[in-house]
Amino acid sequence: MIVARQKRKENIVEYLLYMWQVEDLIRASGFDVEKLVGQYDQSDEIKKEIRRWYVDLMEMMRSEGVMESGHIQLNKNVIIALTDLHLRLLKDPDESFYGALYYKTLPFIVQLRAKSGGAETPELETCFTALYGYLLLRLQQKEILPETLEAMKQISTFLSCLADKYKEDNE
Repeated sequence: MIVARQKRKENIVEYLLYMWQVEDLIRASGFDVEKLVGQYDQSDEIKKEIRRWYVDLMEMMRSEGVMESGHIQLNKNVIIALTDLHLRLLKDPDESFYGALYYKTLPFIVQLRAKSGGAETPELETCFTALYGYLLLRLQQKEILPETLEAMKQISTFLSCLADKYKEDNE
């Protein structure tokens, strides 16, 4: 909760990836809030706030039917907001750098969608899914192919630029 609040302020891309990780941690804990809160070395007051945050997220996951997979609407809304900004930036003649970066990333997006069979998946969600999968592979210390590294570097650069634009847009 504390980390999420800070990440949301500083970098919306890192925030969303963190929130996806939190969803997975909740699932891995079997929706046991004590397993999650027990890892924090904080005052009782802060732990109470953290517990409430996890309980609220768990309730959202239950009520939205994403206990086993998928993402809560709160996280989907971030992608919607980023997509809106993305489309505005593409139409803005003063954002030629952003447009060029997007078109340099587009072949990787198309390739990822073809491999995953997710032709209907929004482009930004495809980018986030790929980046999240890459982060999981790194955590598991699995081998990552050079072409995957190239794609992740380009997608990361693109999403980083979008995160900067999002921060500018919200200030």
